[in-house]
Amino acid sequence: MANELAENENIFIEPEDTKAPGAEDELETQLSDDFGEDLAAEDEENDEDLEEEEGRRWFVIHTYSGYENKVETNLKHRIASMGVDDKIYDVVIPTEEQVEIKDGQRRTVQRKVFPGYVLVQMTVTDEGIPPNDAWYVVRNTPGVTGFVGAGTHPSPLEEPEVKRILRRMKMEAPRVKVSFSKNERVKVVDGPFTDFIGIVEAINPEKGKVRVLVSFFGRETPVELDFLQVSRIT
Repeated sequence: MANELAENENIFIEPEDTKAPGAEDELETQLSDDFGEDLAAEDEENDEDLEEEEGRRWFVIHTYSGYENKVETNLKHRIASMGVDDKIYDVVIPTEEQVEIKDGQRRTVQRKVFPGYVLVQMTVTDEGIPPNDAWYVVRNTPGVTGFVGAGTHPSPLEEPEVKRILRRMKMEAPRVKVSFSKNERVKVVDGPFTDFIGIVEAINPEKGKVRVLVSFFGRETPVELDFLQVSRIT
């Protein structure tokens, strides 16, 4: 392996299959959908903790579906065994805590924010690309299908994107997974309105509340309920 790395020291070669088709567009869409303008407007009081160190950038690698954890483990092992820990600094699977409501029970689970993607912090050359030996270690890790990037070289994430991802992972309150949507018919399963059928008028994931319009004495009445108090009509 050392000979293979030596042979690749001065030439940066990107195999044709390095980037999964449409990976850049897919990730860009996910970033846009998941973060939006509300995160862009967040205060910057903790920005200093997220500043990129000089000469280091975050890159995105695409993995086979369901292989994110294996890739993380394998890559960290390869970094240590192949002596590139001075060029590859961190490997992160973007996750967040999420509250799932199933069979009337709440449970907190770790949800992957971007399934099929792993972030890698690497040193960069004066040209803004990873050194060839570090690139080689990452690219040839089992389960990795390639770097995300345009052109012949992998493209690093922009700093605002990195900040949003890392900030989201540090959020203390877990997000609640919502199994129903606005204007959907649901059944009340707990409380004074048990067995009433209503229409979802508004959803508040942060508080775990839903406002449902139920017919009460011939009039539609808005009722605020906990997510556990309603169920989808299947």
